[in-house]
Amino acid sequence: MGYRDVYAAWQNDPEGFWMEQAKAIDWVTPPSRALNDANAPLYEWFTDSRVNTCYNAVDRHVANGRGDQVAIIYDSPITDTKSQMTYAELLDETANLAGALRDKGVTKGDRVIIYMPMVPEALVAMLACARLGAIHSVVFGGFAAHELAVRIDDATPKAIIAASCGLEPGRIVPYKPLLDGAIEHARHKPEFTVVLQRQQHTCDLIPNRDYDWHAIQDGVTPAECVPVEGNHPAYILYTSGTTGAPKGVVRPTAGHLVALNWTMKAIYNVDPGDVFWAASDVGWVVGHSYICYAPLIHGNTTVVFEGKPIGTPDAGTFWRVIQEHNVRSFFTAPTAFRAIKREDPKGEMIKDYDISCLRALYLAGERADPDTIEWAQKVMNVPVYDHWWQTETGFTIAGNPAGIEALPVKIGSPTVAMPGYDVQILDEAGHPMKPGALGAIAIKLPLPPGTLPTLWNAQDRFIKSYLATFPGYYETGDAGMIDADGYLYIMARTDDVINVAGHRLSTGAMEEVLAAHPDVGECAVIGVTDELKGQLPMGFVCLNNGCNRPHTDIVKEVIKSVRDTIGPVAAFKLVAVVDRLPKTRSGKILRATMVKIADDQPFKMPATIDDPAILDEIRDALKPMGYAGA
Repeated sequence: MGYRDVYAAWQNDPEGFWMEQAKAIDWVTPPSRALNDANAPLYEWFTDSRVNTCYNAVDRHVANGRGDQVAIIYDSPITDTKSQMTYAELLDETANLAGALRDKGVTKGDRVIIYMPMVPEALVAMLACARLGAIHSVVFGGFAAHELAVRIDDATPKAIIAASCGLEPGRIVPYKPLLDGAIEHARHKPEFTVVLQRQQHTCDLIPNRDYDWHAIQDGVTPAECVPVEGNHPAYILYTSGTTGAPKGVVRPTAGHLVALNWTMKAIYNVDPGDVFWAASDVGWVVGHSYICYAPLIHGNTTVVFEGKPIGTPDAGTFWRVIQEHNVRSFFTAPTAFRAIKREDPKGEMIKDYDISCLRALYLAGERADPDTIEWAQKVMNVPVYDHWWQTETGFTIAGNPAGIEALPVKIGSPTVAMPGYDVQILDEAGHPMKPGALGAIAIKLPLPPGTLPTLWNAQDRFIKSYLATFPGYYETGDAGMIDADGYLYIMARTDDVINVAGHRLSTGAMEEVLAAHPDVGECAVIGVTDELKGQLPMGFVCLNNGCNRPHTDIVKEVIKSVRDTIGPVAAFKLVAVVDRLPKTRSGKILRATMVKIADDQPFKMPATIDDPAILDEIRDALKPMGYAGA
């Protein structure tokens, strides 16, 4: 069956389609039906089943005689370390950590925050939580204490699992001071923490609160898998919201298992035993879906890479990893390839490696620009597939289903909607638009299995954020079009969440930090185009009357504040001091217009602008920073 046949099979019988995919999962109690629409438009999948994620990702492969297969390859050019862990070893490690957590009181439904770098133990921690039916929430190790504290207060974890440090090229990032600061700042206090001591930087442990990763496991009885209901949350993953308050995306257990397992062959075209590599971080949704869960559920070997596309040690590191570990499918963000291209524009370094094992490159996380795709195609000589999805969905909305049928690539399009997704382009009134017309991208409800059923402790916010604008649809927050062949094109975000090197960050959260500076009377943050990172945040600050301090001092202070509060991941370094901001007569800041000025794009003068002359002042402020056509 080709793609059109498979998509039509889903359209004609969604229930039958997903029940068929569910046969690939090992159930404690199989589902009697797929969709539960009793609370529409709040849908759930496989609710009457009972199942365990860890069993499906680890135990069943050992039980089926594949315990000696490598489950995790760890490759860390930063520490010059490589190791492998078989499925049998992963089972022992996971069951022991789960036993230690259980003995400290962690049970089904408890939350556990995981604050770790790219080490195999991060996956062990995620799986150990899943083994107990505990709900994990992984927080990216580069996030500042304030951001971690916000998540502690929202998730109210019983425990936090952390490492003593993370490693960046040329520097060590101690995690313990950030962890201690977050716990001190948070209203909710976890009962205990587990700390993996890394030899590059060990830390002091607080007695009766902090426990050593190895010591806490001494002499424990390994934990068995705890069956959970199909709609039990597997994890909470926080994503930026436009208000600055993070949104806790909930991932339901059963749908997550069914959907992710299906994608490994249908989209990424790998068979059990093949090596699959997603060069991301466990803190992001790609790390959850395609470093940890999907490859292991499907019986693949996954790569945990602690390094960068350049500088660890050079722009050939990706090619080395692919050759050395026999990678069949590779998934990363366009930012990584922009960095490699900038360092090695002619692609000379790949000539030192044999990457003939690789079938395809998959790009996601931000828009893949044509230059980057064409360069990758030329240098790597494999198909390059852009695909589009979100933290909220957990897997591909639109992509090229290479394991079903490799469709012709149209550069600039992530190809076509996957089964489960009825993607439509709507006008402001919610009416479907003709092919080629630009509008809001929405998905007809219900969303497929594994997608978010709600936000953690925020159902009203879930409805308001995603379901209220277009009744009967999920609002993606992206704008785009569908051509006459059914190919989707993603053109822009429709809100103020910007994409910095594949990391979705809220400009609203950054504005809150700027506004807190004592000399700042008003501010705005926009996302401007950056060749390497896709977008960079740029701040505009209007100073309080009477402030006569040097502008350079204030700029340094607000940049430091954003880095301390949001974290270095924000890449916040562009700030202009201006006399005023362009606004509508009702007082709304014209951010979209400011973005167009910065990117030197044509724009229509907003009809409601208060004073058009301000736009020239914004342009003048941007030119010294290399923007607005400088």
